[in-house]
Amino acid sequence: MELRKQENRYISPDVPDEWFVPKARNQTEAEAVIRPSLSYWKDSWLRLVKNKLAMAGLVFLAFLTLLAIFGPIISPHSVEKQSLTLQNLPPSSKYWFGTDDLGRDVFTRTCYGARISLFVGLMAALIDFVIGVVYGGFSGYKGGRIDNLMMRFVEILYGLPYLLVVILVMVVIGPGLTTIILALSITGWVGMARIVRGQVLQIKNYEFVLASKTFGTKTARIIRKNLLPNTMGPIIVQMTLTIPSAIFAEAFLSFIGLGIQAPHASWGVMANDGLSTILSGYWWRLFFPTLFISLTMFAFNVLGDGLQDALDPKLRR
Repeated sequence: MELRKQENRYISPDVPDEWFVPKARNQTEAEAVIRPSLSYWKDSWLRLVKNKLAMAGLVFLAFLTLLAIFGPIISPHSVEKQSLTLQNLPPSSKYWFGTDDLGRDVFTRTCYGARISLFVGLMAALIDFVIGVVYGGFSGYKGGRIDNLMMRFVEILYGLPYLLVVILVMVVIGPGLTTIILALSITGWVGMARIVRGQVLQIKNYEFVLASKTFGTKTARIIRKNLLPNTMGPIIVQMTLTIPSAIFAEAFLSFIGLGIQAPHASWGVMANDGLSTILSGYWWRLFFPTLFISLTMFAFNVLGDGLQDALDPKLRR
């Protein structure tokens, strides 16, 4: 097809010149906002919603929370009621998850195990948040010799085997729910402290922080008002990854007999009891507690990955 040159463009002679005339626009259309302004958190939420795997994890965690709260209420069976005539019954319409060797309902005990696991995970994450944010924020803001000394202490704790420290504390103090939370918090906060320190070292040289220093703002207020709000993204991601680690540690300690003790219901205790009977054909006693442990850890991990992508400012459009 023959082309003709017009204003540094080669166009077909069959194309009318009116097609290349800019469309007239009035003042109202010129000032119209094409895309509404979104805040950082709203934009992060919209990007998180688009992540189907992360939303599936969030939905499961919401379901697990409701199950832990209302599961024992809707169940017609008591968590401690024993009956040797009902021992090792398979799952049915009356006993949804079957019964154990003492005739206790496995579904009700699984719900109580969810309470313990979520409580341990949330408390461990909360303690790690408080200690890690305060320690890491102060170290990163001060810098210099103070930062070096504080980070050397963190590196010493970070080099200690995590589970070994937890097991030693459990052996010395004794098993129990409070002891588990204490043991998990001794070295669990070092990861949070290192993340917060790195973020504060980067942000403390920004103009708005330097302006606050110029006006004589106190260190505590600068950290609370200027630094922490700008580091909440990595902090939230770290917390979502701390919770499944604490849940798995509690289940592992209960499984080896150093955590929650019978007759209290815990996923680790139930898995330990069910392991010895799996060769007898009572598969449901091991299947359901291990299933909930696996799904809970998977849900927290995919949610953490989704939050990491959603809260990353570099991915914001």
